[in-house]
Amino acid sequence: MKNRQKIKDLTHLGAYHNWVEESFPDEMAAGIRNRHLWRIDTLHGKQYLLVLSDSQPNPQKLVTYGVEGTVQIKSYDRFLASLVQGQTMRFRLTANPTYAVMQPGSDRGKVYPHVTVQQQRQWLVNKSAKAGFKVLGQANSDGTDNFTFDVVSRERVPLHRKSGRGIRLSQVTFEGQLKIDDLELFKQALTQGIGREKAFGMGLMTVIPEG
Repeated sequence: MKNRQKIKDLTHLGAYHNWVEESFPDEMAAGIRNRHLWRIDTLHGKQYLLVLSDSQPNPQKLVTYGVEGTVQIKSYDRFLASLVQGQTMRFRLTANPTYAVMQPGSDRGKVYPHVTVQQQRQWLVNKSAKAGFKVLGQANSDGTDNFTFDVVSRERVPLHRKSGRGIRLSQVTFEGQLKIDDLELFKQALTQGIGREKAFGMGLMTVIPEG
């Protein structure tokens, strides 16, 4: 995404969301709103858009704000089929760590972001149990954690809604090691995402087998 003229509109998460959604024109024409997980990664000074979806995107739409000839589309099924119980992997996850506080007279909680690194790391530990994996490491005798994963970036990124009201979402990227504890739950986490704000670039976890 080097062309500054082409990316001038990509100033907030909503613009990226629209780019991803418009890359599935057949779904839009049919009024289908499938969830598409996506994430922006930076590697060696270049930015890459990763998209995970049930159906194949339109390559020309997907390259709208990108570089011609760089779109690669691959099936995820073979990789998912290769995963095994107990396997250890390196992972990267960009997520929106939050918690809810129940409000008087309501059956719904008000959502707040976790703000400290310790809170954000504990959020991932808690989520991992329901997502079929364990982050590797152990607790220290003083009660602090010694998990082998890091918070590699923390940002408050802008999101402009159609109503015109702008907000900022907490975006945290984790990297580290994990072990598959429940294979089916783990596959579900990979394909459906982890946490909130999946439509806005959160929740997509990528993994690389070790050994």
